[in-house]
Amino acid sequence: MNEEAVTTGWDAIEEQMKKLYGAQEPKHYGTVLPYMLGGKDPLDGLSAYKAEKPLPHWHIVTFGFSELYEKESENTEYSGYGFELTFRVARTEDEEEPPMWALNLLQNMGRYVFGSGNVFASGDYLDANGPICLGADTQLTALAFVEDPELPGVGTPNGKVEFLQMVGITEDELEAMKTWSTSGVLEASQADLPGYITDLSRDSLLRIPAIAETVQNGMERDGSNTGFLFVDQLAWEPGRNRLFSKTPAVLTLGAKQAGTVGKLLRGRLLKGKDLMLASQDLRVVLEPGAETGYEAGEQGVLLRLDEATADELSRKLLPKEDRIELAGYQGFTIQVVKTHIKDQDGNVVSTIG
Repeated sequence: MNEEAVTTGWDAIEEQMKKLYGAQEPKHYGTVLPYMLGGKDPLDGLSAYKAEKPLPHWHIVTFGFSELYEKESENTEYSGYGFELTFRVARTEDEEEPPMWALNLLQNMGRYVFGSGNVFASGDYLDANGPICLGADTQLTALAFVEDPELPGVGTPNGKVEFLQMVGITEDELEAMKTWSTSGVLEASQADLPGYITDLSRDSLLRIPAIAETVQNGMERDGSNTGFLFVDQLAWEPGRNRLFSKTPAVLTLGAKQAGTVGKLLRGRLLKGKDLMLASQDLRVVLEPGAETGYEAGEQGVLLRLDEATADELSRKLLPKEDRIELAGYQGFTIQVVKTHIKDQDGNVVSTIG
């Protein structure tokens, strides 16, 4: 088997990059010890190209989420996970090497996908729970994913490959994407975030009045596209009938997610849409209903809220430790507990609530 046939997936990625950058020789960073042989880096390589428009930046592309060599998976429609990541990072005129933090971040994305099996798609977002560049003085603490505007998907002998661009975002931009939509927030920001280039030094886009107004109007008009939210701290205790009293059912949430859930209730239930909260051990579906009540079973909890109760809960859910009782539903209580944010070594670096 000749070399071209063996590297058919790799060649397809390089061909797409050549359409943008011609004969430019990229800075390439390969993996010394393959992941399958015990190496720490799951991606086979990263290539960084110098781009000048709309602003000078590094355009980095991954090699490894798709099948780079022979076809191994049984899915004939997609190659591997079906995508490769790109990352556009601001570059100074005299910079000759892409920033190492950006390369490390992409490998960390590889570890996440390979370890969890969770894949990214356009419109997704990911909370990094801290600076996307460790130790940096930056407001960018999360990532959004969007189709790379200059790299259309490509068909390869191993299946389809899409190119998803990572975009560094701030905490309030992440919140806006949750409560409206990722594409809506990014499209509203195009003029002030050209090429969706990640610049660690930038301020929140929501400080720009025109963008903040567009986002607010979008939330009120469309509601939220977020129908599923992963919640680290989530627990359910069903109500119990006792001899002379009845204890209410208790839903426990972490303070970090409580404020977000409150906003999502307005963007989902008050717009006639469901919202699913999920942890490793529990799924809670909140849905609009004519009457308030719940059903608990092996698959999780279904919680129906009438419009008045959903509105009441959306106003009372805040990112602080609290016990919330609802006038509209005496048999149900929300317990908001503190959230401890930890670093990679497990040390608590901040507490919410």
